[in-house]
Amino acid sequence: MTTQRTLSRSSYILVICCIAAIGGFLFGFDSGVINGTVDGLQASFNSDSAGTGFNVASMLLGCAIGAFFAGRLADRFGRRTLLIVAAVFFLISAWGSGVAGSSMEFVIYRILGGLAVGAASVMTPAYISEVAPSAYRGRLATIQQVAIISGLFMAFLSNYVLAYVAGSAMSELWFGFATWRWMFWIELIPASVFLVALLFIPESPRYLISTGKQGEARRVLGLVMPERDVSSKIDEINTTLDQDHKPRLKDVINRSTGKIHGIVWVGIGLAVFQQLVGINVVFYYGAVLWQSVGFSEGDALLINVISGAVSIGACLLAIALIDKIGRKPLLWGGSVGMAGTLACLSYAFSTATMVDGSLQLSSDMGVFALLCANLYVLFFNASWGPVMWVMLGEMFPNQMRGSGLAIAGLFQWLANFGITMTFPIMLASIGLFGAYGFYAISAVASVFFVIYFVKETRGKELEEMAYE
Repeated sequence: MTTQRTLSRSSYILVICCIAAIGGFLFGFDSGVINGTVDGLQASFNSDSAGTGFNVASMLLGCAIGAFFAGRLADRFGRRTLLIVAAVFFLISAWGSGVAGSSMEFVIYRILGGLAVGAASVMTPAYISEVAPSAYRGRLATIQQVAIISGLFMAFLSNYVLAYVAGSAMSELWFGFATWRWMFWIELIPASVFLVALLFIPESPRYLISTGKQGEARRVLGLVMPERDVSSKIDEINTTLDQDHKPRLKDVINRSTGKIHGIVWVGIGLAVFQQLVGINVVFYYGAVLWQSVGFSEGDALLINVISGAVSIGACLLAIALIDKIGRKPLLWGGSVGMAGTLACLSYAFSTATMVDGSLQLSSDMGVFALLCANLYVLFFNASWGPVMWVMLGEMFPNQMRGSGLAIAGLFQWLANFGITMTFPIMLASIGLFGAYGFYAISAVASVFFVIYFVKETRGKELEEMAYE
């Protein structure tokens, strides 16, 4: 009977974590769908390189705002409540982005989607970390990255299929609407599923305790852990939550020194370095990138699908390793791998020549670049992709988890915006060689950051997390 209860409990935890992770799927889909629509947006709105860059990157401003305020709002209204609000915003953004008749209207709907992505990006790992047992919290939290990459993969796949059926992203598809508009509308399906499914999961027990709802917290904890351990866990959580006040933003400041706690700076560093290695250039501009070195639109979209499949495989590898070897080895190992593959990509693009006004790689160098790009994606998604989100969800003490996530999430999305916005400018000024050279240098720097500043969290209860 005990074994049966344990299996039932484990299955329940897995189900609610997977439902929360649909937010990660939509995070990935919303981020990746733009990849196949760039040409359609440029033609429909008659935008230049800077305008196109802002159309692509505008969502990230919403992401930064959503990530920053979601943590604080979740401390006040609950993790589940914020995820429900995010689901509604995903629906509005998906519909509006497809019907937009001008660049300004498109940007407004993308910013709304960004608010949802930003909120989901910090609330999903926080929720999973707060309901998952420490023994396999890392594996469950990594579901978030699998969901993100699955969302990216499905966006790439649906973009490819729709463009193949219509002939191109700018061609009419169904009911007289251009294909790129349907690429956005496909997201309405998973967003609807997310909204409905969220109605059937419980609130985070740690949030419930922080707001004085001890009875409800006891009920939820009874669903995710043995009944005999519930009372001691409630006492443990209460001990780590300063009883003189509810969690608030100023908890990130050390009362004794008046300075920001060191753990917050580590969180910011993890968030920023994840973007400085340039991964979202591949995700957002993959089709443009490969077309710029001679591949056709169809081939470029297909390459995106291949990269998405490689990413999913890499995330599954991370799931297998994260609770066995730890977070820190995966991070510095991934940094070393990314530094090498990015350097190789930079070299490959340095050999490109101009043919009829566009860059061309030789056939051999094109294959080499494609191989390096997919190895780079593999290293990222077996390390920094999932591990950064796992660590942000678990590394902060209970009292400041919402606030710490808010600040780290803000910096993550601001860095994402900066990298995404500057790529078209870098492409025009210093070329792919210079752009990927910069990302390679950032990957090298991240190795030393992990070695000297990041502390291992494997196997620790959330109540054991320290401020410094």
